[in-house]
Amino acid sequence: MEAAFSVLVGLFFAVGIYLILSKHIIRILLGIAIFGNAVNLLIFTSGRIVRSTAPIVPQHLDVLPAGAANPLPQALILTAIVISFSFFAFILVLAFRAYQEIGVDDTTGMRVAEPRGEPLPPMGY
Repeated sequence: MEAAFSVLVGLFFAVGIYLILSKHIIRILLGIAIFGNAVNLLIFTSGRIVRSTAPIVPQHLDVLPAGAANPLPQALILTAIVISFSFFAFILVLAFRAYQEIGVDDTTGMRVAEPRGEPLPPMGY
């Protein structure tokens, strides 16, 4: 099961990076969302994927049983989901306002918003 999740995480990372490198803002936003989901799945996979034992410490033990899943990555993922959702909402509104002001969602077309008469930043190295 972990091998399938590892392949899925790698696929999510690849698709996320591909979309982030696009020139269109909407594709960049979708890439950021997919990249965040890939990170969440990576953390989830690192906490062992088991269904047999719940991550609850029984009353007569001091530690988790041997086959139990680690609850810490699950708690981290819940926090990361809330943070990534608020971050996505913020950048979505930011991109929408930029589109309203400039009228284009292409990053090369957004260069028109730069001040006139000043040298352009380097296009490459």
